Amino acid sequence: MENTLFGFTEAQISDFGVTFGIGAFIIYMLFIIGELAYKSKAGKVGTFVLFFVLSLGMLGFISKTIIQKIWGI
Repeated sequence: MENTLFGFTEAQISDFGVTFGIGAFIIYMLFIIGELAYKSKAGKVGTFVLFFVLSLGMLGFISKTIIQKIWGI
């Protein structure tokens, strides 16, 4: 019998934490990027570059999650 916490297994709790915890962290990082662009008076092109370059890592994490769901890994 697997150990459970409130009816959830360790794997289910871990999956929830990774999915929603990292998701919340990504949203917070987008806020930080926007604040950085605003305080540095980056302008439209500078703001786009900041969001594009600094968001590539987040895009990689989201892509990895989607690929895992599609391939059933």
